[in-house]
Amino acid sequence: MQEEFLMNRKLLEQLEDCPVIAAVKDEDGLNACLESEIGIVFVLYGDICTISEITEKLKEKGKTVIIHIDLIQGLSGKEIAVNFIHTNTKADGIISTKPALIRQARELGMFTVMRFFAIDSMAFDNIRRQSEAVRPDVIEVLPGLMPRVIKRICQESRIPVIAGGLITEREDIMAALNAGAISISTTNRKVWFM
Repeated sequence: MQEEFLMNRKLLEQLEDCPVIAAVKDEDGLNACLESEIGIVFVLYGDICTISEITEKLKEKGKTVIIHIDLIQGLSGKEIAVNFIHTNTKADGIISTKPALIRQARELGMFTVMRFFAIDSMAFDNIRRQSEAVRPDVIEVLPGLMPRVIKRICQESRIPVIAGGLITEREDIMAALNAGAISISTTNRKVWFM
């Protein structure tokens, strides 16, 4: 358990040191990411037949790989899907909106990102309640273009925050980081190379 704690601490430090996360959603994005200096990658595509190969390509380039398990075709929303990722890939962690999957990944010592959509005022209570109950390593808030919302979530949560979604400019990155996010995630390749 100490080894997993150290790995997760290392990933948090990596997020703080290199605040742009490449989020890849297709093969073109994967190929561009492989050529970038980005250290952390969110994998937002694939299926049960390809996810091991996608992960392997990224790991060969020294990338930290976190798989959005909810988006992998052929996997169920059950805990066994986390076991599959843990056993059949070299992924460092998972992203999910599902508390049960986050709990299972934590139990297996994987890094966990719980994704939330801030769409209305009720989202604040939901984020606080679920993140306290589940205790992911970080929470990701979408869309990431809401500095006041990000700031409030950062103030109310003891869990580090990643801002994701719709971030396309350097100003978007700086606004999210200045609001308290430890990093941002984006599928926009232009941002990966800023």
